[in-house]
Amino acid sequence: MDAGPATTVKTTCPYCGVGCGVIAQKSAAGVTISGDTEHSANYGRLCSKGTQLGETVGLEDRLLYPEIGGKRASWDDAIARVADAFSSAIAEHGPDSVAFYVSGQLLTEDYYVANKLMKGYIGSANIDTNSRLCMASSVAGHKRAFGSDTVPGTYEDFELADLIVLTGSNLAWCHPVLFQRIAAAKQKRPQMRVVTIDPRRTATTQISDLHLGLAPDTDVALFSGLLRHLARSAAVDPAYVDDHTCGSEDALQAASAWTIEAVAERCKLRPIDVAQFYQMVETTENTVTIYSQGVNQSSSGTDKVNAIINTHLLTGRIGRPGLGPFSVTGQPNAMGGREVGGLANMLACHMELLNADHRRIVQTFWDSPTIADKMGLKAVDLFEAVHSGQIKALWVMATNPSVSMPNADKVDEALARVPFLAVSDVVSNTDTLRHTRRDTCVALPATGWAEKDGTVTNSERVISRQRGFLPAPGEARHDWKIISDVAAAMGYGEAFNYPHQADVFDEYARLSGVENNGTRDFDISGLAGMSHQVYDALKPVRWPVKPTSEVGENDDRFFARGGFYHPDGRAKFITTVPAEPSTDIGPKSLMLNTGRVRDHWHTMTRTGRSVRLSAHMGEPYVELHPEDAADHKIDHADLVELTNKRGRAIVRALVTDKQRRGSVFVPMHWNDQTAGQARVDALVAPITDPFSGQPALKMSRVSVRKAKMKWFGFAVLREKPTTLPYAYWALMRIHGGYALEFADAQDAPARSTAEHLLSGASTTQDLIGDDLIGVEDIAQRSARYCMLDEGKLAGVVFVSKKPVSVSRKWASGLLVETFADRSAQMAVLAGRPPADQPDTGPTVCSCFSIGRLTIQDAITEGAKTVDAVGAACNAGTNCGSCRSEIASIIAQTDNSRTAKPEGDRREPQTA
Repeated sequence: MDAGPATTVKTTCPYCGVGCGVIAQKSAAGVTISGDTEHSANYGRLCSKGTQLGETVGLEDRLLYPEIGGKRASWDDAIARVADAFSSAIAEHGPDSVAFYVSGQLLTEDYYVANKLMKGYIGSANIDTNSRLCMASSVAGHKRAFGSDTVPGTYEDFELADLIVLTGSNLAWCHPVLFQRIAAAKQKRPQMRVVTIDPRRTATTQISDLHLGLAPDTDVALFSGLLRHLARSAAVDPAYVDDHTCGSEDALQAASAWTIEAVAERCKLRPIDVAQFYQMVETTENTVTIYSQGVNQSSSGTDKVNAIINTHLLTGRIGRPGLGPFSVTGQPNAMGGREVGGLANMLACHMELLNADHRRIVQTFWDSPTIADKMGLKAVDLFEAVHSGQIKALWVMATNPSVSMPNADKVDEALARVPFLAVSDVVSNTDTLRHTRRDTCVALPATGWAEKDGTVTNSERVISRQRGFLPAPGEARHDWKIISDVAAAMGYGEAFNYPHQADVFDEYARLSGVENNGTRDFDISGLAGMSHQVYDALKPVRWPVKPTSEVGENDDRFFARGGFYHPDGRAKFITTVPAEPSTDIGPKSLMLNTGRVRDHWHTMTRTGRSVRLSAHMGEPYVELHPEDAADHKIDHADLVELTNKRGRAIVRALVTDKQRRGSVFVPMHWNDQTAGQARVDALVAPITDPFSGQPALKMSRVSVRKAKMKWFGFAVLREKPTTLPYAYWALMRIHGGYALEFADAQDAPARSTAEHLLSGASTTQDLIGDDLIGVEDIAQRSARYCMLDEGKLAGVVFVSKKPVSVSRKWASGLLVETFADRSAQMAVLAGRPPADQPDTGPTVCSCFSIGRLTIQDAITEGAKTVDAVGAACNAGTNCGSCRSEIASIIAQTDNSRTAKPEGDRREPQTA
């Protein structure tokens, strides 16, 4: 990494939609990261992922030059190839034969230019985004209720609330800084109460006063029952309902059957818990309902959103400090993408694609030759069209649909057969990018987080600057520039002649105010006309930002006094229908739930580079309830095969009573670059919500069984293996190299396995004679091999007929040690640390690499609170992301050391 002169830059974190302010300091020693104490999203807090951003900015595995057919090409040739492919397809098959699939990882300026090219110049609405997978149901629910995609409140409301209802959101792991803000507020005001609604008992439940572990997909029934209960209480605000809403009678009639007993039966909850929840909401004016993917990622996601909003409309609890419904977004710029019309059913600046006046406004402003006049293909339908041959040219930007889309194997097949594919990305080897190595397909090197420059919008409508602090490596270009270059090559150069990203933002800001006059929620025309210097210095600002408005009390919140965006100015109560219980249940069938882990992000192209982040969760895993595990003869840490008619995955078993009976949970992050068979979305059915088009990523059925393996292995390697021909493997970054878990169903000689894995590990020696040494244990049917290279460990390989018992954390530190003689090398083969180096166990605190056994020792010695554990061993005292996990360990530890011998890293960890 060429850091250049030492500088300090304020920018924005590129992970979740919290939108934390970050201070990046670069120097010859590298990049250090800290939280921006002046940013309203985080006030200096960062989670584990944000804290370790400096570990992710190196150039290893970067895509540095354009490629055509997998071979380096010039930018001129690559741009011409993309432009020719799209122009030819349009000329022969029409504008709907081409498509863009974009991403919440793009900046607003990138998103705007892509939307303008597709909808205003190509003339198709076939541009959709991976935000369809996480927030489309919120968009649809907002628009049905409010007439616009408006988040009414702000993060400050979380701290002002007296009751927080967290539904379908593991906030502690997926939006950790917001969770920390709530936890701090609750500690300051113990009377604040928190309810979590989730089939799983997650890390978030650590601060809960009540956890409702409802049956999957029964949220509509729960909130319909709440609506019925509130309607019979003094919590109703009749003036608000009469003056600012319509449709309450029909919604209440539909909810009338949902008595507490009926809700409890459908949701598989105790009636006393349902009644307690309803009473808490009824008696607490300042109630905020925070929801996320557990609500959205459903075939009834839009109805879930509206069932929540209905309860706030009925009570008038919206738009004022400390109350309201709140959607937390999944990606750093999911909101920015919604604002610029990045979805296939929207136009820029919250204008409607099917509204003729809005199309006129946009087309006139763009001075474009055409404008899309019908909805484009939403993500799932788009890839079906790619697979069927309807789409002839596809451009994927900043996302990895081969891993993240439902029915991922079919999506991967579609990408392999589309006549032309362009992929803009940062890294050189993703499951999606590999398809550009065929024929004349194109890979386009884009700038990454540390180099990009523009704006993003977070979940509370705050626009923040993302500022580059490293030079663009190789020939990488900003996404907006790549899109503009292709537009120019297609003949639209005058309309896409942007000298600077500030010019893109200015055009976007001006469009937001055209013929607005308060008729649309989104208006940032007050930011138009900024010079490049003013744009560069722009501080975080929450929209709307109108040119003449004087901001008054609560003007950064919507709807306290009505003012909705339906033609009559009223909000609409929506009649919602609870999903029917699934009938797709076989004798061995379990419900598959997918989601995130604490320290990884999406398909790990960034977080997988970090040693600290990889230490917490090194392998893909499945959470099973103990009774389900027993039924399927699966033990803790077994390898488990999950199958259905769409796909197959092999992952590690984590048996826990925090998982609901009848369901399993598998993280979404692992892919073909990091594991052998762990693309869990290959198992997910392409079923979507009828209103939003969002796929139901948490409701597919799978069969599970113990994977039959004949031998198992663990290796620590200086160099990344080039081939891994095993039925199961998982590769993770460690200091100095890689750690590898692997297993296979076919017998293989131990020595040849070691030779294969170590073949690229030595720079000065080969594997002849004494260079590779090993020991075999005939009784245990195991073998251990290692090799030195100039006093450093080139690698060590452990293989066994049964799961390898080796201290993973100790072994993962060997690559940075020096071995003076052969006796020291032989000691490595013992597979455990010396007596003077006690094993600290699997990592819990990523910031300080504190293991579970160290935390248990602190608890045994008297640390009975999270703060006390932090004082004893530092765990949880930096970013705070592990505090809920520490609390869970405290709860599980009864003053005795209960870890398995040798800190077996075959155990995936989770709170």
